[in-house]
Amino acid sequence: MDNHAHRGTSPYYINRDLSWIEFNYRVLEEAQDPDTPLLERAKFLGIVSRNLDEFMSVRVAGIRNQLKAGITKKDFSGYTPQVLYKRLSKRIEKMVTAEYRTYRELARLMSKEHLMLSLYEDLNNSQQKSADDYFHDVIFPILTPMAVDLSRPFPLVHSQNVYLAAVLERENATVDLPDDERYYFAIVQVPSILPRLVPVASRSHSKKQSYVLIDELICHHIQTLFSGYKPVAVHAFRLTRDADLEINEEEADDLLEEIENKLRKRRRGAPVRLEIQKDFHPYALKLLLEEFEIEDAVYEIDGPIDLGFMTSFGGAVQNRDALRYPPAKSIYPPEFPEGEDTDFFATLKERDVLLHHPFESFDAVSDFVEQAAEDPNVMAIKMTLYRVSSKSPIIRSLAQAAEAGKQVTVVVELKARFDEERNITWARELEKAGCHVVYGLVGLKTHAKAILIVRREEDGLRRYVHMGTGNYNDITARLYTDVGLMTSNPSIGEDASELFNHITGYSRHPDWQKISVAPDTMMGTFVTNIRREAEHAKAGRPTHIIAKFNSLSNQQIIDELYEASQAGVKIDLIVRGVCCLRPGVQGLSENITVRSIVDRYLEHSRIFYFENGGESEIFLASADWMTRNLTRRVELMCPILDPACKDTLLNIVKLYLKDNVKARILTSSGSYEPFENGEEPFRSQFRAEDIRAWKSTLA
Repeated sequence: MDNHAHRGTSPYYINRDLSWIEFNYRVLEEAQDPDTPLLERAKFLGIVSRNLDEFMSVRVAGIRNQLKAGITKKDFSGYTPQVLYKRLSKRIEKMVTAEYRTYRELARLMSKEHLMLSLYEDLNNSQQKSADDYFHDVIFPILTPMAVDLSRPFPLVHSQNVYLAAVLERENATVDLPDDERYYFAIVQVPSILPRLVPVASRSHSKKQSYVLIDELICHHIQTLFSGYKPVAVHAFRLTRDADLEINEEEADDLLEEIENKLRKRRRGAPVRLEIQKDFHPYALKLLLEEFEIEDAVYEIDGPIDLGFMTSFGGAVQNRDALRYPPAKSIYPPEFPEGEDTDFFATLKERDVLLHHPFESFDAVSDFVEQAAEDPNVMAIKMTLYRVSSKSPIIRSLAQAAEAGKQVTVVVELKARFDEERNITWARELEKAGCHVVYGLVGLKTHAKAILIVRREEDGLRRYVHMGTGNYNDITARLYTDVGLMTSNPSIGEDASELFNHITGYSRHPDWQKISVAPDTMMGTFVTNIRREAEHAKAGRPTHIIAKFNSLSNQQIIDELYEASQAGVKIDLIVRGVCCLRPGVQGLSENITVRSIVDRYLEHSRIFYFENGGESEIFLASADWMTRNLTRRVELMCPILDPACKDTLLNIVKLYLKDNVKARILTSSGSYEPFENGEEPFRSQFRAEDIRAWKSTLA
């Protein structure tokens, strides 16, 4: 790629973090869209807030660390950490302003629907009585006021928890004293164990449903915590800390214990952002700035701090179905007759089955593992677990299988960000049940999604495999779009065995028959396939690349796509989030289109199609086109070999290419515009609910 040496500046690449900001704006558009049901708009606003929290605690924290280290090197998009941090700060400030403008608009629209997000003083007498009772009976016993003075140092402030800063003075105090002698300071943590929004009773015949923030109630009753002192000011604040975990796996005798220790240290991570309520008392602010040593990332908030509560608010409101999306249509895969007669093994002996979640129920995957756990002919179950739900039926089945004497091996990824504690809990429970629990390979996250079931049958042992694009989480499977393959193909089964042996034991890199695995062979497979399309184009043979995934930030892949575009390959990318490639640049990428779809479900599937001169190939994968996926994780890509399943997966991709309602097209400038093609409105996720639109054959 020597001829691309000049491409280390922004005209050829979009910065990853700035691209992420654009993605979160597309989520915010869903909160602003008047065609989106009102309570769904509230949910999207909460998601925007949560997304920004994670971005600040991971990506922005990383850039701040580079600044502290004095790093001045440009990234491949042409940005130094100094310039990038300044630009991000401005974009984030604008985003926060847009968030709260959207919040006020949603609050206004909700009031028209008799859903009131109220201040305490806006409540009537009976509502105030109800709120007062809740405070005294439920909130007050949990609260712990924490004074800050010479004998009591500043307490640990947990990341992304809401606190109240109280400035106090003694009753009958002299007012002409200096601030340090006149004022007393304390903080109160708003209990995160309680719902942030408190419903307050209305008259039985009233249509109104009123809610008040728990921090609002505590502010109103703050005097009850400080008898003998007079509150001068009470304001909310929230601190975001660096959440990254740096783990030296080579020196960790016990990885599980090492991660537990790092999680405790995360609570004391360096401050990254301080959010303060508007008109924050200057004495309190001075103390916070001194304690947190942060001045360049202070955000004054005109509204409730932390809008993440809007996500749960949409689900908590009762009897307002008209303000939500209609109930999701999820069917049991027609290849498997649902009920006691379902025999996954009999079906998979005859054919492969492709699943498309959430339009097809994830229950089929859970039931597959459950049937394996109960089947006396099943000898072994092996599985990767990256993220699971708090009450996972799959975990229950694995434990049951181990207790029944089957060989059960579970590769648990302890480093799944923000799910570390949950995964530690599951790892210990599985070990107690008799499962062999493995924590993966040193230096690599195990992100591959695979189940291997070994069954004794009349003609010998047979392997049954599930490989997918999403986590084995029955809750998020209702909210994310993902695809999965169930097969008894012998070659894929043998590859799956090699994969688990490679992760759990001492095994050289296998010569995979069908699958590709990162960081071993996946990058090479992608590069080979992209270059092959370019050769087909030069020879005048049919050529086309369609790829659907979450993020594109690997420079080598981008450069290979640029080369293929210049050779005449038509390339359609469906990239939900970050995209560092600039499409539509004359002489560079004019044959590449990039679209993003943000809709009711989180687009999460990874699908890769190569026309290959008329001998098309299509794959599903656990990996995005990101450097971390291709070089620092154990990832899995599996070809779809069954002709009917190939047609089905291609039909799914074509649905997204036709979307002209929620699709946004990336321009060469890095901005996104609505996709307008003059045709009848076509919304891919809503069309996908009709499985006949994408499933080529039914059992």
